[in-house]
Amino acid sequence: MASSSPSSNERQLFPPVSDVRPALAQYGTGLKAGVTGLAFWSAIVLPFLYLPLLAYGLRSSSIVGAFVGLVALNVVAAVIGHRYHD
Repeated sequence: MASSSPSSNERQLFPPVSDVRPALAQYGTGLKAGVTGLAFWSAIVLPFLYLPLLAYGLRSSSIVGAFVGLVALNVVAAVIGHRYHD
């Protein structure tokens, strides 16, 4: 008959949830800081990609679409990255 309590090997492989939460919170904070930093710097760099499109001219619908997409991506990056180093 198998016992209902976990063996010592199972306890080592799967720590209680209360032991895991602080570690997950630490990784979540680091991940949030990384995403915020990436968004911040992307918002700074993305306008430089407008220059070739504007220099060529917004002549075709694909170039206009690329320009609008870059502007939208820049807005999203600015919104996400605005709290970087707060």
